[in-house]
Parts: sequence; structure tokens; C-alpha cells
Amino acid sequence: MTSIIDPKQTADSESPPSTPQSGGLRSPDDSDDARKSAKNIPARPTGSKKSLIKAELQLPYRPKVTAGWKIPGIAAYKVSQWTAMAREVNQWEEHRKELNNQQIRKEFLSLIYRAKSGEPLDTLLPETYSLVREAGRRALNMRHYDVQILGGVFLFNGCIAEMQTGEGKTLTATLPLILHSLVGKGAHLATVNDYLAERDAEWMRPLFKMLGLTVGIVLTEMNQDERRTAYAADVTYGTAKEFGFDFLRDRLLMRAQGRAVDDFLGMGSQERWKSSGDQPVQRGMHFVLVDEADSILIDEARTPLIIGSLGDETRDLVIATYKWASHHAPSFLPEEHFTIAEDSRKIELNGKGRQFVRSLPRDELIRTASLVDLYEFIERAIKVHRDFQLDRQYVVRDGEIVIVDEFTGRLAEGRKWRDGIHQAIEAKEGVEVTVPTGQAARITVQDLFLRYKRLAGMTGTAATSAGELRRIYKSPVVQVPTNRPPKRRKLPDIVCPDMMTKFQTIVEEVKQVHSEGRPVLIGTRSIDKSSIIANLLRDAGMAVQVLNAYEVEREADIVALAGDRGQITVATNMAGRGTDIKLKDEVREIGGMMVICTELHDAARIDRQLIGRCGRQGDPGTYRQYLGMDDEILRNGFGTKVSDKMKEIGVKLTSASSANQQLLKFAAKIRKAQRKVEKKHFRDRMALLHHEKERTKIQREMGQDPYLDTAE
Repeated sequence: MTSIIDPKQTADSESPPSTPQSGGLRSPDDSDDARKSAKNIPARPTGSKKSLIKAELQLPYRPKVTAGWKIPGIAAYKVSQWTAMAREVNQWEEHRKELNNQQIRKEFLSLIYRAKSGEPLDTLLPETYSLVREAGRRALNMRHYDVQILGGVFLFNGCIAEMQTGEGKTLTATLPLILHSLVGKGAHLATVNDYLAERDAEWMRPLFKMLGLTVGIVLTEMNQDERRTAYAADVTYGTAKEFGFDFLRDRLLMRAQGRAVDDFLGMGSQERWKSSGDQPVQRGMHFVLVDEADSILIDEARTPLIIGSLGDETRDLVIATYKWASHHAPSFLPEEHFTIAEDSRKIELNGKGRQFVRSLPRDELIRTASLVDLYEFIERAIKVHRDFQLDRQYVVRDGEIVIVDEFTGRLAEGRKWRDGIHQAIEAKEGVEVTVPTGQAARITVQDLFLRYKRLAGMTGTAATSAGELRRIYKSPVVQVPTNRPPKRRKLPDIVCPDMMTKFQTIVEEVKQVHSEGRPVLIGTRSIDKSSIIANLLRDAGMAVQVLNAYEVEREADIVALAGDRGQITVATNMAGRGTDIKLKDEVREIGGMMVICTELHDAARIDRQLIGRCGRQGDPGTYRQYLGMDDEILRNGFGTKVSDKMKEIGVKLTSASSANQQLLKFAAKIRKAQRKVEKKHFRDRMALLHHEKERTKIQREMGQDPYLDTAE
């Protein structure tokens, strides 16, 4: 453990900056100390040698900027400047410990007054963060570590902070949220789902309460009045999609009421707050802190947020056509009736396929549809039958199709696929077909967060996408040091000829690790594969807990037990986000947790999230990546032909004596497929961003609202 000190630092520069006179408040000089002593308030810190020693930051290594400024030396200068701010926070710690609860509240009220009087927030940062640290120690019995204070400084300055699993991102988030809330304009925390939003808000509520701040939570099932109350709080937790949909609903409401919307400022006139009747729920977009920033700002950026309106099609005809197309789709054969575009996976009927459509039986209602529409419905139905599988991309719950988020493994409540895909799946599964919707309002994730005056983010895996985050959101990406040096150990990859051989090999390794008493976490890409491997483990006589989208209600209990001695947990990538698996001392002594990755995901970041479940906060742990010659990533990256060829090679090598060594040669090729998929998704996001910018520019020039005048 080393202490990082600015070499230019002197005793004079270590003392807190003098406070500007505002609202009758004076800088902390000798007379001020005497006055406070008379009121039993401890004197503020000075630049003594004793306080300098206590102000040192305990960091195992220096922070690293992975994407920042093009000018050489700027990144190092900024990190040095921000590190000095964190050191000032340490100077205040002993002073804060001497205050009673009432004095802490009084000090915080003075900070609110100074912020609203116009004093820059960066000058208030050391005093505010030190108060938050002390409030956390008293209310939660959780003191912010130096690395968390440093992370909070980075977040205040608009960075995307990469903090490893178990380093306390939830507690770190309270620092910039509280500092930005001082001005009374609200501070938002956007996360990936309702569960995490509610959990984190309730967990941190005692800390906010000690400082006299209110906390609001925006959940999917809330009505407008409840949402308005949540947004009126000092700090508001919610999901990115709910923040976006509330913005669009407010926009629609204001148009319906004939109120002007000032696009430049992103808010309406004063009249909006005074008129009777329905009122917007949001009160402006001042500061947002994005939790799991790479998931929200990158993975979800390919899907715009859309509020639907009923289309013009005749409802009965549309529903009947979806059902007709779904019934006949399995009869169409690849190459003979249709072709598949390798990159986009688009289905297109050829001449013989269209002739086959015309020969299919049609009742009187279907005959009223045009042939062009029937071709489109058939192509969509074929795509759904080939590419969308139950318990992978979606589940059926209470007679409805619910999407399984490919990046988080959780159910994406309220979401629907566009372009009729959702309705085609409903027809395929035999549930009620909902009429496809047009667009009443639309906004992209990029546009939503770029509307905030201040943006920051935190995640465990930002470095690999640092360039994209900097390019789109203008946010530097900084890797925050861990509180303790990591002890996570990587085991060699294992490549198997096919999925079932891979799963059997995994079962054998789990047996061996389980016999040592170590807990094991096995990550899968989909719900159906998690069920397959769980059943194989049970057949081998081992007790297994399964964490997937069907087990949301038991998630907290399963995660709480996952680090216990001898525990085996099979999970989709639900286990990769927002979960913190803690180990007992006896488990640390026998080597910690073992994480097994059964397959590469479309983004390496998701694999890193799962790997991060072991070795948290300096705990021991190991992980291994299993690869297969029939892995889904090969088809996604290289297309069907190359994927089929790899499968054939795997089958041929199954009985070979040196199969393991020969298969290992393909590990690099499988990882190359993952990189190709990542590049494709990057191109998709950049294309969407370019399209949205051009559309917005044209609509503004035409005097249209780019969020409401979006009908396709």
C-alpha cells in the first residue's frame, strides 16, 4: 500500500481554501474559531503537520485515464488536481467526527445556503464530502474509503468512473448526488432496473435523512402523482427508460395543453407550474449519475425509447395476417424460398418463395391484404421462427410475451420489439396479438442524457468502451484504484467440440471444486442453457440454485447465499450487474469463489462483469472461460457458413486423441468473433446517432418538435 502525495504539495497549500464571504458567512480564521468554540462547535482544520499526515490518500496504485484529452499532459494534470481535492476531504475528517448530529445538520444547511447564494460547488466539495462521509459512518456504519472519495471527485467532474466489483459504487454515488442537490434543482441516479433503483435508494436513505435530504424512487407501476413527488425530492433514483418516458409524456402533455416548450433550455415557461389541471412530473434535467454506465449508455443505446399510438391499419386484418403468416412460416425453406443476409440477419423471399406465398390458402379477410404486405408478414414470421427462441430472447408470462434483456438477463417489463417482431412472436406462441403501434413520441438514450446539464457515470467495465463513451458523451473515463490489491486468478481456457461435451466437462470441474468446499458461480447466456446445466449438476448429485429471469423474486436470497461454503449457483448474466457476493472467512481460507463462464457474450464487458463476482475487495478467487465450436458467438460474428464449418471441425475432433490441444488453437478465432460482433454493434449505434442528429436538425429547421413529430 502506498501513499500518493502531490510532490508540489506544501503545508500552506494543504489548508482548506478560504471560504468566500457570502450571505454573512466568513472564512475560517482565528476569530471564527473562537466564535464557534463559544457555541461548542469544534474549530475547523488547519494546515498543521499532523493534519497533513492524516490527509494522505491510501491508494494501492494511481488512477488511470483510459480516454480523456488529446493534449499530452492534461490527463495527468487533471488527476493530480482531483487527487488534491480528495486529500482536502481527509483534512476535514477529524473535525467532522467531533460534531454532534444537530451540528452536522446545521453545517449541511450552511452549505445549501452557500450553494444557492452562488458559491461554486467545486469549492464546497471538500466540506460536503467530509460531511457525507461522517453521515455514512453514523447512519449506515459505512465510512467512505479514500478510493470512494476519489471516485466521488471524478464523478463530480463529469467522468465515467470504472470501479471494480465490491468497491462500493452504491455508497460512492451518494457523494456527487448530494453535492449537486445543494442547489435545489434535483439530482438523478439512473440504473438498469426497478430492483436496483429501489434497493439502492432504500439502502442509502438513512444517510440522506441524517443530512435532511429527501429521496424519491421512480418505479414502473407508479402513477403520475407518485412520480411527481419522486422527482420533487432532493435526490431521485430510477431507471433510464422511466426517466426517458417521463420526459416524453411531459412533452406530450405540454403540447396537448398548448404550452410552449423551450428546446434550448429543455423546460417550459413559468405558466406550467401555475396552471391548474395536469402538470408535468419532471422539474428539469440538472445532474444525472448513470449506474452501470456501459450497459445504459452503450448496450441500450441501439434501442430508442418510443411512446406508441394506434396505427391506421384495420385491427382485425392485421391480427389475422400475423396468425396466418405464423402458421405457414415453418413451410418455407432456406435457399429454396428465401435468403439470409449474413450481417443484418434479414430474411428476403426469392422468386420461388413469393410464388409459394401466392399459392397458400387464404380466407376472405386475408384476401383483402395486398401481396406486398403478405410477403412482408411472411418474411417477418420466418425471422421470428428462426432467430427468436422461447427462454432465450423472451418468456411467456401471464399470457404475454416479456423480453429478456440480452445484456442484463432480466425481464424488460413494458418493452416491445419494433417493426412488428413482437406481434409475430405473439402469433407464434399463440397468445393474444396486440396491434402494432405507431409513434407518438420518441427519444434515444444518447439524446436523453445529453440533455442533462451535468452527466457522470460509474461501472465496473468501462475501459474497453472508453473511446466510444468519450466520443459520444464527451466524458473522460478514469479507472479508480481498488481499496485492496486484487487477488483474482485466471485459469487457462478450455475449448470443447460441442455444447453437451462442454457442459459435461464443466460438471466434472464443478465436482472437483465443490469437493474442496469452495462456492461456484456458473454463468450462461440464456435461460434454457442455465436450466440444462443445472439439471446435469443435479443428476450428478449436487444441490444447485438457479438465478434467471424466472427467479427475480428470490434474487436477493440466492445472491446472499452464493458465497457460502459449498454453494453452487447457475445464473444468466443477471448475476453480472448490481450483485455483490460476499465471502465468509472460512471460504477465503480455502481459495474463495470459482467463476465459470460457459460461453462468450456479444460484448467482452459482460464477461468481465461476471468474472468480477469473484475476487471482490482483495478476496482470493479464480475463473475459467469455456469455449465451444458451436457457440452462438461464432454465428453472430462470422455468419452461418463459417459457424457450420467450425461445428464440423468440432465433430471430427471429438474422437481424436489430441483433440484438446487442437481445439485450443481455435480459442483466438472464437474471441475474434466476439470482437467482430462488438464492432458491428458499435457501427449500429453510430449509425443510429448520426440518423437521429440529422433528423433532429432537419425537424428543427422545419419548426417541428424532434421528439413528438416522429411518425414513421
